[in-house]
Amino acid sequence: MNPSHTASWGILNRRDFPRLLDALRTQGYRIIGPTLQDGAVKWGDIATVDDFPVGWRDHQSPGHYRLERTESFRYFDIVHGAESFKPLTFAPRETLLVLERTHKTFVATPILPDPEPLAVLGVRACDLAGLAIQDRIFLHGPYADPYYRARRDRLFIIAVQCTRALDTCFCASMGTGPQATAGFDLALIEGDADFVVQTGSEEGARLAQHLSLHPVPPERLRQEEIRMAACAASQTRSIDQSALPRALYDAHDHERWDDVARRCLACTNCTMVCPTCFCHGVEEQPDLMWTRSERARVWDSCFTPDHGYIHGKNLRPTIKDRYRMWLTHKLAAWIDQFGMSGCVGCGRCLTWCPVGIDLTEEIKELIRSRQASGS
Repeated sequence: MNPSHTASWGILNRRDFPRLLDALRTQGYRIIGPTLQDGAVKWGDIATVDDFPVGWRDHQSPGHYRLERTESFRYFDIVHGAESFKPLTFAPRETLLVLERTHKTFVATPILPDPEPLAVLGVRACDLAGLAIQDRIFLHGPYADPYYRARRDRLFIIAVQCTRALDTCFCASMGTGPQATAGFDLALIEGDADFVVQTGSEEGARLAQHLSLHPVPPERLRQEEIRMAACAASQTRSIDQSALPRALYDAHDHERWDDVARRCLACTNCTMVCPTCFCHGVEEQPDLMWTRSERARVWDSCFTPDHGYIHGKNLRPTIKDRYRMWLTHKLAAWIDQFGMSGCVGCGRCLTWCPVGIDLTEEIKELIRSRQASGS
């Protein structure tokens, strides 16, 4: 949302929802949204409303993900899958430049992406918060990343407000949801017969003019606020941010790290599904004749054994070292480094951990120990 934009609201009848897809296509956007693929929900191309996971609902808990059939005809009854917004702007693998040898020298050619305009439909508040953190990392420093910017600048974002929380959600305690308040062009609240549409940018307002929206009665807006507040109140997990970052710094030698290390597989799932983790490496891919090489940026994880290796020494040789570094950076050092937490409370790291490690429980135990010691 553009801070200078004055938001407006309207009601879009369910039967008119295809108008939104038509308007986006007319503006030249490729449309992606939540789709069913391989027994899970993933970002996929949306051609018609039939591409949405209508009649499906997700159930998630630590180490557990299931979809079930329902009688619902809503398009956005599934909260989210493993994919956050991250791969849409920070590519899992991309070529940065090509090196070509000619005689006794070489030529380096940067390969900047030229993405098509992309409309992302069904973005949740936690992922908008994650996108804002990624923007801070890749765009707002002294050296903006041109690869990230090329994708970011071509986005049109349509959020969907959450009125149902998963067992793994804790965005309310992180101040990132369930209501999206910024970072979108349009935001939808889905009802049984219609959608409440909110504009978040001038681009969103222009597109909304093509949707034949009806006025929203004030009572309807109050009802939707109550629904989103109930969603926040239903969340059973939370993180006490008032104790951070100090509690994690003080817990460097806590025995809890040994306990979690015995359970952690260092599989990297938590960092892959996290909306904010940005560790990456650079690989060289020479051809067989050694005359051409591609330099590629590839997602990495602080849980891999090589990530902490510096010439002659591995700074984090054990799983205990890696888990402690990840959690301390995410919820403590990140605050000092970027002025915000690195966690948005989406709960994906809980769901997609094969052994069901619950980040919120680990934090609570460390805080309890600190309080018991009186420090």
